[in-house]
Amino acid sequence: PSQTYMTKISKLPDNVAARVKELRALINYHNNRYHVLDDPEIPDAEYDRLMRELQSLEERYPEFAATDSPTRQVGAHPLKKFAAVNHETPMLSLANAFSEQEVADFDRRVREKLVVDNVEYVAEPKLDGLAVNLLYIDGKLVRGATRGDGATGEDITQNIRTIAPIPQLLKGKHVPRMIEVRGEVYLPKKGFAEMNARALERGEKIFANPRNAAAGSLRQLDPRITAQRPLAMICHGVGRSEDGSLPARYSDISQRLSEWGLQGTPEQKVVHGLDGCIAYYQDIAARRSALAYEIDGVVYKVNSIEQQQQLGFVSRAPRWAIAHKFPAQEEMTRVVSIGVQVGRTGALTPGARLEPVSVGGVTVTNVTLHNQDDLERKDIRVGDTVIVRRAGDVIPEIVGVVLERRPPGTTPYRIPAQCPVCGSDVIRAEGEAIARCSGALFCPAQRKEGILHFASRHALDIEGVGEKLVDQLVEHDLVKNVADLYLLTPELLAGLERMGEKSAANVHAALQRSKQTTLPRFLYAIGIREVGQSTAAALAKYFGNLEIIKQTDKETLQNVPDIGPIVAAHIETFFRQPHNIEVIEKLLAAGIRWADIKIEPAPHAPLKGKTFVLTGSLETLSREQAKEKLEALGAKVGSSVSAKTHCVVAGADPGSKLDKAQQLGIEIMDEAGLLALLKS
Repeated sequence: PSQTYMTKISKLPDNVAARVKELRALINYHNNRYHVLDDPEIPDAEYDRLMRELQSLEERYPEFAATDSPTRQVGAHPLKKFAAVNHETPMLSLANAFSEQEVADFDRRVREKLVVDNVEYVAEPKLDGLAVNLLYIDGKLVRGATRGDGATGEDITQNIRTIAPIPQLLKGKHVPRMIEVRGEVYLPKKGFAEMNARALERGEKIFANPRNAAAGSLRQLDPRITAQRPLAMICHGVGRSEDGSLPARYSDISQRLSEWGLQGTPEQKVVHGLDGCIAYYQDIAARRSALAYEIDGVVYKVNSIEQQQQLGFVSRAPRWAIAHKFPAQEEMTRVVSIGVQVGRTGALTPGARLEPVSVGGVTVTNVTLHNQDDLERKDIRVGDTVIVRRAGDVIPEIVGVVLERRPPGTTPYRIPAQCPVCGSDVIRAEGEAIARCSGALFCPAQRKEGILHFASRHALDIEGVGEKLVDQLVEHDLVKNVADLYLLTPELLAGLERMGEKSAANVHAALQRSKQTTLPRFLYAIGIREVGQSTAAALAKYFGNLEIIKQTDKETLQNVPDIGPIVAAHIETFFRQPHNIEVIEKLLAAGIRWADIKIEPAPHAPLKGKTFVLTGSLETLSREQAKEKLEALGAKVGSSVSAKTHCVVAGADPGSKLDKAQQLGIEIMDEAGLLALLKS
């Protein structure tokens, strides 16, 4: 890394919010160096670390999230020097696990969602390469593209054609008319070492790591340069497929890819349950250095495609897969001070200032301590010598205290009883780990972040309302809550620093445009705890009308897909607060409007708590239609029969599920009975 970069890292701010701000600036700076100037200042590994650290902070502390953050894109925006292409289906990221417990939590969530006792997974190494998408039509390679931002990538077809292991024409049987093949382009360790050795002989610049070399090779404007690089590709999945019969198991799809001439994932193995996953991880970790390619962990994927479809996706990642990262390095240092940061939702997050220490090649001076429970459990005090770990090369954390080195006279740290920003009482709800400022919309810390969130791209998308302007609006007390934004006049705005008449007119015009919005955007914009874009969209789709949502209790809210008791309680609590309703009414009075979604929600959920299993062919309904109708009435629809199943709906040729239901004495219903139940 350059001296400039190391200086930036060594001067970390004193709180998490400032660290997030700094990370975004650094990432945008290095994006420009790499993608625009083609002159990267840091190795790709360091860039990846910055991105992963920012992503983890935003996921762990959503009060610091912002919709214009680089983490909101799955990858990077396509380069202008390449043509942009749209993927037939999005290329998403993977969630990460850094411990066996997090893998166990993933396995538990999968089993609970599927209502099964054991899950068959496919485990495979996680290659450190560049994600690409190959499009084959009638078996012929017609396009190669980078992942880009997940929806749109860079057209690198001519470069892809120079990679010898990638077939131009698929061979064998069952080739679909159209298919997207996903994988990683990488440089094997041997080829990378040889390429750098030749570069040294010629006095040329060498690559920092294989991933950086692979990415740079694919982004050459001259395909002849790409052809000189010993690139390879491993295919690990498919996107959209038409007119072809793909197997029902992911492992069999991998075999099918190999039969067509594509290189499948080496070391891939079918494992069963959590124990199988952990055993595979330990085996690969032990053999990691001997592998022919660089990896940074392993990936577990649910093997059944039907079960994958049942599990579905969150905003950026599938629920049926997770990356289990290798352990981090650990170092010791001393705690200099402990303080708190007040976030957008009022959460008080403690953090520790450390004596600078290099962990995994990066200087660490600040770590988050999460909450009072974490502080008490680890008993971290000012003056303590602590063990610092960078979990999965993402964010630093304190693993524990070296008690033998604790100086005399130290005392446990307690989160303050009053908000350090506004002086309001700090409260901690029963059963919650997080303490919060009770100042709500009156706390300047929450006010600023709330306005930024409200104006962000995926919320009301008010162009020009950024941090610098909001700082002034809050500092001069011009905006006490988001509704006050619509009271701003061009003349008032023009009087602010660095806001001439033209800029003021543009901001005012953007405010007026933002009044025409959608219900999902509005629900996301008003900042209900744990209601992100996906949840806001689900709420709007299910109820279709704000007034209905405002009056709905938490029990009924749980009928919405993916909304559990905690999120439902947050929603109910939000709409029970008079000051929130007052702000909403002011926003509506200011002219905020949208078209209600024409959906009639189910007034109740009579089948809530009941688990159904469908087997055999239905004549009147498809299996998917029957599933949707049952779920609309509150039922869960499982994929396998167990003692927890309440009823099995058996159509024609039901198979073994009917036999098991009979053995367990579970109620069995035919199609006529199902139709009668739905009608009633």
